[in-house]
Amino acid sequence: MTEKLVLLDTNGLVYRAFFALPYFTTSEGRPTNAVYGFANMLLKVLEEEQPDYAAAAFDKPVPTFRHRAYAAYKAQRERMPDDLRPQLALSKEILQAFRIPMFEMEGYEAEDVIATLARRAAAEGMDVLVVSGDLDLLQIVRPGIRVMITSRGITETTVYDEAAVRQRFGFAPAQL
Repeated sequence: MTEKLVLLDTNGLVYRAFFALPYFTTSEGRPTNAVYGFANMLLKVLEEEQPDYAAAAFDKPVPTFRHRAYAAYKAQRERMPDDLRPQLALSKEILQAFRIPMFEMEGYEAEDVIATLARRAAAEGMDVLVVSGDLDLLQIVRPGIRVMITSRGITETTVYDEAAVRQRFGFAPAQL
């Protein structure tokens, strides 16, 4: 039986949950909508997929090699909302409670870390499922690596294998 690894694009999932859910807070005014949504997504994935292993990746808040190569990289992207930033820290607490290891590497985005871990695990014969809200990760789909994309809030998802990527876009994942 093949072992299954779930890799979480945590920044992307928390970000999607922040905008997908109504804004709500604790009685002290601490924003919680994003971390609540992330926790629900995590529970759903763990319950439905029953992975043998899980890991989470985060972006470090420093420039990546892409920023050094192209100064305007993500220049049009809006700044992270102030109420979202502390919820990333809370998502780390949730992952710690589940004993899910977290990875981040200076100079690289979470997607880069995920792609590396996914390829290594697939090379070892594992079935890898990446969970993200970012279609960019579809480029790593190949035998042994599928990507689950969240859509319409936090509850609807689509799982992409090579055939699903070809069906949606008309070309291979590597061509993305």
